[in-house]
Amino acid sequence: MAENGRTDAREDRILPFQLESGPVRGRVVRLGSAIDRILRPHPFSTPVKELVGEAAALAAMMGASLKFSGRLTLQAQGDGPVPLLVADYWTDGRLRATARVAHAPAPDARGLGALVGRGHLAFTIDQGPDMDRYQGVAPIEGDSLAAAAAGYFARSEQIPTALSLVAGRVQRPGEGEVWRAGGVMAQLMPGGEGDRDLWARAGALLETTQADELLDPDLSPERLLYRLFHEEGVRAFEAKDVRAWCGCDAGRIAAVLARYDEAALAGMVEDGFIRAACDFCRTEYLFDRHGREVAA
Repeated sequence: MAENGRTDAREDRILPFQLESGPVRGRVVRLGSAIDRILRPHPFSTPVKELVGEAAALAAMMGASLKFSGRLTLQAQGDGPVPLLVADYWTDGRLRATARVAHAPAPDARGLGALVGRGHLAFTIDQGPDMDRYQGVAPIEGDSLAAAAAGYFARSEQIPTALSLVAGRVQRPGEGEVWRAGGVMAQLMPGGEGDRDLWARAGALLETTQADELLDPDLSPERLLYRLFHEEGVRAFEAKDVRAWCGCDAGRIAAVLARYDEAALAGMVEDGFIRAACDFCRTEYLFDRHGREVAA
């Protein structure tokens, strides 16, 4: 949904597709107001916000393939200036993402390799308390999140995968600059090993995707797919809506504060209050010196 309540059919959607000429399937994600609400409150530098936006787009594309109710969590950890990158996607369309910044990155540092550094990329699927969680882990390879994710699929899932991800600011009439993110993913389906020529063509076509095509608010996902794969034939399926969401609340924070004694709580007081800000949405909660919530 846009800020004014209108639904824009070109944004905040995940569109599954399959090539008609062979066993290649994938998804396109376009994030508009959802990613703007996720990124705007954070004090991160532009390169860090770009990386968080890419992580949100990737989590949404991957999570949308789940055939059951649950959550997919993307997590990258490393030894760089951004040691933690997190994005959560729930199968009902909820999405959130954030990062932890240890120190200011170099002015020219961009991408997963430069910001997160050496480490690992993990994808966790959670189907709820009655089911075991599944986690796949792979070392961070390549400079970009797209390259690292493709490496994960090749190493851990044995699924040939081509990816393009981007996040950035665009100028919208009457709105000023807003954040947007987008991505397109294609995979060779199991049993399709005999269609290597088709897969090579599909991967080469996907690599021609330009950043402005994934960010353009006036270019629909369907039109983008036609630009890429019209010669191969492409069929789009029902799209899934995405929305920014965060489940933080004062009650949970108060329950944590209740574990501390009076002396420890006193050490948390600044300017008469204990302050706690959500890592995801940056909402600030105020508590008195006894750990009781104070109305803002």
